[in-house]
Amino acid sequence: MRYFEDYQEGQVERFGAYPVTREEVIDFASRYDPQPFHLDDEAAAQSPIFGRLAASGWHSCAMVMRILTDHWTEDGYFSLGGTGVDELRWTKPVYPGDTLSVEAEVLSKSTPRSRPTMGFVTFRLTVFNQDGDVVMTLKVTNIQHRRPT
Repeated sequence: MRYFEDYQEGQVERFGAYPVTREEVIDFASRYDPQPFHLDDEAAAQSPIFGRLAASGWHSCAMVMRILTDHWTEDGYFSLGGTGVDELRWTKPVYPGDTLSVEAEVLSKSTPRSRPTMGFVTFRLTVFNQDGDVVMTLKVTNIQHRRPT
């Protein structure tokens, strides 16, 4: 299990290989973001931004959450939750056929006096496609268990 104490400011870790499928893009958009450029090839082709069917930005966030959860639970990581997302930017479209990976940099750590069994770790997440292009960036603060004394 990873604990709060196992993270060091400046630490960088890169992981994940999430394949983005056409079916998943359409399914997510149909349910949560039903805009034409997420649902229809012809409409997407007319988009001056996308040019072809593209994943919703919110779908990209969900895929990144899956990458994080898959990676950080491999060795028993257990999150107590998060405090939110800051500075979310979708810098390049995510398309069916892309494969996403994440780089997580530890920006800061803090310990609340009122909760000695937990700590807060703030990460800068950079999301890449298979070509190494940055497709999304964000900051997240995660609540972690402290190592038992």
